[in-house]
Amino acid sequence: MFKGAEQKPRNLQEHPQVAYYGTLQYPHRLNFYDKPPLFDVTVEEFETCALDRLRILAEIESSAARNRSWEETKSVTHTQCLKYLPLSNNSATKMDLNAQRRKDHLGHFVLRLAFSRSEELRRRFVKAESTLFRIRYENDDSMERQQFLDSRDFNWILVDKDEMSEYRKELSSVSENEKFFKVKWTRVPDLVEKRRVFLKGGWAYVPAREQASVVYQDFEVQLMGALEMTNRALPRLDEDNRLLPILDNLCKGFLSGVPSDWVASAPGKEGEITADMVDDIAKQHYPLCMKNLHQNLRKDHHLKHFERLTYGLFLKVLGLSIDEAITFWRKSFTGGPAETKFDKEHKYNIRHSYGLEGRRANYPAKSCQQLLVSDSASYGCPYRYFTPDNLQTALLSAYSSQGLKSSDIPEVMQTVRSKHFHVACTRVFEITHSQYNVKKGEGVGSGESVTHPNQYTAKSMEMEKAVKENLKGEMGMEID
Repeated sequence: MFKGAEQKPRNLQEHPQVAYYGTLQYPHRLNFYDKPPLFDVTVEEFETCALDRLRILAEIESSAARNRSWEETKSVTHTQCLKYLPLSNNSATKMDLNAQRRKDHLGHFVLRLAFSRSEELRRRFVKAESTLFRIRYENDDSMERQQFLDSRDFNWILVDKDEMSEYRKELSSVSENEKFFKVKWTRVPDLVEKRRVFLKGGWAYVPAREQASVVYQDFEVQLMGALEMTNRALPRLDEDNRLLPILDNLCKGFLSGVPSDWVASAPGKEGEITADMVDDIAKQHYPLCMKNLHQNLRKDHHLKHFERLTYGLFLKVLGLSIDEAITFWRKSFTGGPAETKFDKEHKYNIRHSYGLEGRRANYPAKSCQQLLVSDSASYGCPYRYFTPDNLQTALLSAYSSQGLKSSDIPEVMQTVRSKHFHVACTRVFEITHSQYNVKKGEGVGSGESVTHPNQYTAKSMEMEKAVKENLKGEMGMEID
């Protein structure tokens, strides 16, 4: 199934793209994922499809942690799907429908491999996938949704006229003027609990408007069973050292609640930020993790190796040039190493992180996921590693000047206790940027959660810049 990265995946599209769904290899946007993908893929495609899908599932989990309404969750998920995993309807003749649905199909099965490993992962995966399926079901074209339903046997029985007449009184108390289907009552426990069905002889009489509950329940049951089967087959993957690191990384991302690394669409340009500007930027725009590192550096005139590496890469991506970085660190170590000692012990490492020494690699800044799974509280995520008392003190100390109040702390701490650490950071961003008209639930834009320290800082600086430019335009003057 899997080929090396140097090989190209086989082109599976054999039919010209037409609107008629019967000619498509993936006829429906809705999918129960009954059959595994039986085609060749590169390792790169294997990982990319999974990461894009994971972004969506992680945002679904984030929506639950942030107590978004169902309509808000649908809206945010729809936006994420358009960005990372679009699925056009069958009438979109100019779109490569098979390519879209192939990616959806493959990504699901890669994540199924990753998240079948433990009961907790299976439970969370089923819940997120079921939510995604439900959103797609509700948003699907009614005709295409019916075609999907007709393509499967859901083992429901249409209640005939005689039976409708026999139980007319009981059925009318559930719903008027509707068709009814009957299924074993164990298949619709949610409807039984809410008394939305009529029960008789072990059967649940389900009105047509509640038919979706049967579909959702079947999806969950089938997916959980498939995950348990996959778990039993996992030992066979032990010999494939290409895939296991990818699956491990996906698991870490899902457990930490952060899908993947944020990549700056427009990284800070060298020269825009100087060493003398860092203190002000740290005060106004940093997330708590980088504030913590910056404050420790200013207090002790020193950071340990991995602390320096984490903070240095953050500053690099922010736009601090190599010359300004050397200036910044030299000034920061005042009272620390002497000039010659600085050049000997630290200058090389700074140049190395910029790709100017050693392997000359372009090292990225660490993401929230990497900080969440790090082994040290000193450079890891404060929302995970700080004690509750220390975290509350740190938050008020860092953000009181930006509008964070003591009354906001319980809400933030509740998400921390539920281990949705990036949600807590996102909520702090919303509170401290309310002066830019950021409302609860909007995150760093379009409802997205914080997934990277540079994402947090870049968005904060972008908002401030936009306000200054507007004022400049209105008043015809420079705003510092």
